[in-house]
Amino acid sequence: MKLVVAVIQDYDTDAFLNAISAHGLMATRIASAGGFLRAGNTTILMGVEDDQVQLVKQLLHQYCRLREDGGSIHELGFLDEADIEHVCATRLGGGVAFVARVTHFEKVTRDVKTSLGKTSEQALNRDG
Repeated sequence: MKLVVAVIQDYDTDAFLNAISAHGLMATRIASAGGFLRAGNTTILMGVEDDQVQLVKQLLHQYCRLREDGGSIHELGFLDEADIEHVCATRLGGGVAFVARVTHFEKVTRDVKTSLGKTSEQALNRDG
């Protein structure tokens, strides 16, 4: 088993999470910030089987691409006409991923009694 930690742009998050969900994978998303322009990022945590790492990497490449954001010169009202020639596009997107070996994985669940006196598992099981 592997732990994949991916830091991607907020703009790419929903499409990436929809793609991994369509492949039956689950993830935890954490809002984060940093990097150039302190743009919003999302940190994705995923526990996957060894043979699923390549799929996750392919989906990251597919949904988290670099793009240019030129912004609007009109949004920069504080610039003089002479300064406009110095404004250039900024590259956004992409991401970084870390893959680490997991030596132990344990899913912790707690069986809680419902108001009907049944455990949550029994309440979900119609035969119980």
